[in-house]
Amino acid sequence: MDSPSDGVEPSAKGSGLFTTTHWSVVLAAAQVDAPQAGEALEKLCRTYWYPLYAYVRREGFGAADAQDLAQEFFARLLAKNYLGQVGPQKGKFRSFLLAALRHFLSDQRDRARAAKRGGGAEVLSLDAQEAEERYRLEPLDRMDAEKIFERRWAMTLLEQALTRLRDESVVAGKAELFEHLRNFVAGESEVSCGEAAAQLGQTESAVKSAVHRLRQRYRELVREEIAQTVADPAETDAEIRYLITVMSE
Repeated sequence: MDSPSDGVEPSAKGSGLFTTTHWSVVLAAAQVDAPQAGEALEKLCRTYWYPLYAYVRREGFGAADAQDLAQEFFARLLAKNYLGQVGPQKGKFRSFLLAALRHFLSDQRDRARAAKRGGGAEVLSLDAQEAEERYRLEPLDRMDAEKIFERRWAMTLLEQALTRLRDESVVAGKAELFEHLRNFVAGESEVSCGEAAAQLGQTESAVKSAVHRLRQRYRELVREEIAQTVADPAETDAEIRYLITVMSE
């Protein structure tokens, strides 16, 4: 994967994320009644719950238990029960979630499980069936629970950035262009720029310029997504480098 930070500065419309990220708002809520902190935390949880589900499954829990555990974990997390229970690693949402989940699972193993976890109320509407279908595609032996968590975390970040790029293209009236060129942006395309140009009725030079713009914007969006998960903007570059390493393993 190309580095999202290579020669790219955050765009003007995304720069606000570097002064008040979602995660920094949530951390502030642990000490003061910060406005919108609950909404920010819920959005982060909705986005990144699958890596946690995959972690629980890889720890040996069955699908039904993993679904129940994810629901109860989020119920406690959103009630702020865990915000004060972890230390310096709380600077990254990724590290915080994993530490909190380990603590939670340890507690669950030490006590008898209730017949219905989470009081029967779903705090988040999680697509458990989709999660299990995704989990069945995971490699059986190559990654332990922590590695699968980190890799799926990184992939979720990239998926979020690509979804935002698609949405921007739709708003700009360039949905068809995006669909033809998306594989040039997020991976390797099976067709050449020349073939894509013929399909689009454009010159190869125009397509190459469009690919360049999309890749640049994609890097900016990846950077913004990562910025939402660190408390200090100065950690963004280090987190980018770490996640690139995770994806290359």
